[in-house]
Amino acid sequence: MNCLHAARSRTLGLLAVVAAVATAAMLAGLLGTVAPARADGPGVGAPWAVSVGDSYISGEAGRWAGNTNESSSEIDALGSSAYYDNASGTGESIEGCHRSKSAEVYIGSGVSGENLACSGAKTGTFFTEGLFKPGLDFYNSGGHEGQALMLQHFAAAHDVKLVAVSIGGNNFNFASIVQTCVEDWLLTPEWWPAYCSEESSVTNNFTSSNVSRVKGEIVTGLKNVAQAMTNAGYSTSQYSIVVQDYPSPIPLGSGFRHSQSGYTRQTVGGCGFWNKDANYANETMLPTIDAAVLGAASASGLTNVRTLQLSSAFNGRRLCEKGVGLLEEEGLSSWRATEAPNKTEWINQIRTITAIFPPYEIQEDIHPNYWGQLALRNCLTQVYNVGSIRSGTCNIAKAGLNPAGEPQMYLH
Repeated sequence: MNCLHAARSRTLGLLAVVAAVATAAMLAGLLGTVAPARADGPGVGAPWAVSVGDSYISGEAGRWAGNTNESSSEIDALGSSAYYDNASGTGESIEGCHRSKSAEVYIGSGVSGENLACSGAKTGTFFTEGLFKPGLDFYNSGGHEGQALMLQHFAAAHDVKLVAVSIGGNNFNFASIVQTCVEDWLLTPEWWPAYCSEESSVTNNFTSSNVSRVKGEIVTGLKNVAQAMTNAGYSTSQYSIVVQDYPSPIPLGSGFRHSQSGYTRQTVGGCGFWNKDANYANETMLPTIDAAVLGAASASGLTNVRTLQLSSAFNGRRLCEKGVGLLEEEGLSSWRATEAPNKTEWINQIRTITAIFPPYEIQEDIHPNYWGQLALRNCLTQVYNVGSIRSGTCNIAKAGLNPAGEPQMYLH
């Protein structure tokens, strides 16, 4: 009996093992028909656009929709959280980068945006007055990273189709040039003016040797962007780099609506430039900077580079330009008025005393404001071209806003 019982137990045990093996095999066969989940990354997942570079793409001044010398609330389109970009939405992830909610990278239409740009950035990382300014490099120290390294990390876990780049203006010392020009206008009389366009601190930035140096720095920055994407696992066919140049922020001297005589050009308009210096800015300075940027895009040798030319994108809506004005000059009650995007300026005023205290900030001076940022977004959306990314020159198409609330632009 004990032998029979033992034999039967062994038989039942064997049958149980066979059944378990068969079941496991069947399950394995079923499971084998389901592909394992893949994490987002190069070529996998929803599409993303990423911006890197300086204040002209980070969204600097994007809080303000037009200009006014009355209550700031009349032009405050985004409020005090305009530049908050940390995970909790309570502050900036890098102080002073001013990554605005109106920045151009958020093109929508099924494409998500990531803004890695930083106001004040140059091609190389540096610190200024205690603030970290990440460049287009792989800087990595003390918890700080350069924008190329940030891009590498982000792209490894997201399907990045477009990397938009604005860089080079600060390598030419744009901010200090504007300061010099405004000081010359404020501190010297019309009968004996000092012109920034005649000062070596300005003109030395545009010598052939310095232009060549900066162009080389931009080339290095662009190659770092490409290397970051290669490091993240991308081939050149999986994404495009869109290099954009800079729009003209002020008109020629003859195009100002405020005379250079007296002080209204600055006290009312916030555009204290001598006519001669405004001409120099439009005829020498801006073309030289833009040529260096576009030349660097070509000299980089990167086959997946496209260009977005913006030099005349704001013509007709520039700071102190005839045909547009402050809210109060145009009889508008606020930025929400239907005619606000058509009749107000798309460039932020150059503020002096009024920028010492909140809510305005000096670094917002002479940058594309809310309307300007949304216009640039419209341009970049057309460059993206539903994934068939292309080059082009962008200008104002007509008055009014498109269904996305953006000024209507034309890419050609």
